[in-house]
Amino acid sequence: MSPPRPRHVRTSTPAYCPVPVRPGAGRCGICSSIRSPQLFRSGQENYRAQEAARRPGAAPTAVGVRAQGPGGAGAGCGDAAAGAGAGKLLQACELTRRSEGLPGATGTLHAYLGRSLCETRLGARWCFSRAVEGPGRRGTEARLAPLAERAFGWACVWDCCPPRAVRDVFILFLFLCQGFLRKRAMQRAAALVRRGCGPRTPSSWGRSQSSAAAEASAVLKVRPERSRRERILTLESMNPQVKAVEYAVRGPIVLKAGEIELELQRGIKKPFTEVIRANIGDAQAMGQQPITFLRQVMALCTYPNLLDSPSFPEDAKKRARRILQACGGHSLGSYSASQGVNCIREDVAAYITRRDGGVPADPDNIYLTTGASDGISTILKILVSGGGKSRTGVMIPIPQYPLYSAVISELDAIQVNYYLDEENCWALNVNELRRAVQEAKDHCDPKVLCIINPGNPTGQVQSRKCIEDVIHFAWEEKLFLLADEVYQDNVYSPDCRFHSFKKVLYEMGPEYSSNVELASFHSTSKGYMGECGYRGGYMEVINLHPEIKGQLVKLLSVRLCPPVSGQAAMDIVVNPPVAGEESFEQFSREKESVLGNLAKKAKLTEDLFNQVPGIHCSPLQGAMYAFPRIFIPVKAVEAAQAHQMAPDMFYCMKLLEETGICVVPGSGFGQREGTYHFRMTILPPVEKLKTVLQKVKDFHINFLEKYA
Repeated sequence: MSPPRPRHVRTSTPAYCPVPVRPGAGRCGICSSIRSPQLFRSGQENYRAQEAARRPGAAPTAVGVRAQGPGGAGAGCGDAAAGAGAGKLLQACELTRRSEGLPGATGTLHAYLGRSLCETRLGARWCFSRAVEGPGRRGTEARLAPLAERAFGWACVWDCCPPRAVRDVFILFLFLCQGFLRKRAMQRAAALVRRGCGPRTPSSWGRSQSSAAAEASAVLKVRPERSRRERILTLESMNPQVKAVEYAVRGPIVLKAGEIELELQRGIKKPFTEVIRANIGDAQAMGQQPITFLRQVMALCTYPNLLDSPSFPEDAKKRARRILQACGGHSLGSYSASQGVNCIREDVAAYITRRDGGVPADPDNIYLTTGASDGISTILKILVSGGGKSRTGVMIPIPQYPLYSAVISELDAIQVNYYLDEENCWALNVNELRRAVQEAKDHCDPKVLCIINPGNPTGQVQSRKCIEDVIHFAWEEKLFLLADEVYQDNVYSPDCRFHSFKKVLYEMGPEYSSNVELASFHSTSKGYMGECGYRGGYMEVINLHPEIKGQLVKLLSVRLCPPVSGQAAMDIVVNPPVAGEESFEQFSREKESVLGNLAKKAKLTEDLFNQVPGIHCSPLQGAMYAFPRIFIPVKAVEAAQAHQMAPDMFYCMKLLEETGICVVPGSGFGQREGTYHFRMTILPPVEKLKTVLQKVKDFHINFLEKYA
């Protein structure tokens, strides 16, 4: 049974409210009942008598409110039970103080609360009807919430009561909300205080509303609150290496895109109807359809009961059974070995051997990972050591994929930049490597050389001669090679071909193949698969010291194992249908369609960008991105500085706000001083990509005119 609702309903027969809104007002501000001057005078006399009794030396008086008129003065707008309610409230507060063993200050507050509420017309009525007799009020947050809302939502607190009642209801509210709704209480209290901070209007009780607000504010300042200890984790106390991490692919421009999407959902008008997220290589998010065979095997592994279904081909069932038999309990839901499921590592080794024309691969050198990113960060953790000038230096290409700079910052290693040659299709020049390593030796110990092939964000494919030169340089300078080869299936230029570092290393002879330490990486996220969400990947590490291999396995065991579903997805990538199997034709057709469309879109993007004045795009030989160079006028650079932005960030932000196209500024990847770029994926469907490119063209021309 719910507690009685306040009787603020106007009836056909006028009721009488003893409390006026303000001097001269004829009706109660809440119930609209006609004011009774006689009852009002009695209420004033009663209030003054109570004030006199509180003065030092005054004789004690009985606690309570003299009944006046229909419902008595204690009822305000009509509650005949106010006096009895006040007594019960006092008793309840005293019992609460005794039974709960509250500390002294809080107990004193509760005692004062009971006394003052008994002397307050609205407070006594509200507490009696809403808190004491309300069924099921056990102090939980869910049940206190509506009480608290009613307390502050009640306009009578301000319009129909003496200022002391305002203070008392504040105290009541804090009493009810201790440990539950304190933050909400403070917000509502502050809002009510602001209502009374206007012009000083004398009230019928001889005070001003602003003084009542000040009194209420004073109560808030001395509210019973546990002293809040300082937070342990702050921006000053947090790990400074984590604070230094930046990841432009999901940086400020992407957060802004999310805000704009929410505004569009709320119906706010924009010059566009959707945000096109061209900032990240998420193929299926951009509309690419998954490979049927891969999803069939994953469905069978996830729900083995489907193995009896005639809807699935036998070659898919065969692979699913093999994977499940190697899993604990024949389930993807079990942990695997830290290095990965054994049969999947065997399949990866067999794939590498086929890919590299017979160069052997040992399953013991294969480590299954949570995407390629996990493998890269793991191997860097083992490589980074030393301090001062002996701190490990990690050489990375500029432009680079921001994962590398982020992990380097997190590990407090030293980033050593080497610049790709934009004028020569972003080629890697060994002379630039020599310059970078010689300069780095003055302040760190260069120990790692990272290569991204095909390139991200630049899209170049390294020639075999270039790879040989890099391997020779690494052998010469005693550098550990990291070969990021996740785009090895994404080669579009007919003049280019993917060469794995592992294959070239072995073909250079034993002097290199037995000495150069190499870790290479692959993933389910790119290529023709586009299965980013499965987070499947592997790394092959060769020529690793046996003791270091044990340390690597130990480090991997800390995270138990990579997702077994991702491992299964990786197995399907390296063990696809072969000629003669039931699914081979469909698989080949889907794979060629995806890669063919990507090649078409790469050429389309390159050609259209190069038609725009002020934009130059190098040939897109591979990967999934364009990284065009853009001309930004001096006035635009100055405007960017005024907004405390990098010029290309300013450009990309304007592009997003005016067209809805989200791209990543080149400053997030690194670029030569004085040059500006942005990275845009080529993954949208062809027709949408044409629309995107046309919008970029129109925007760029208008941008040049505006800031010329």
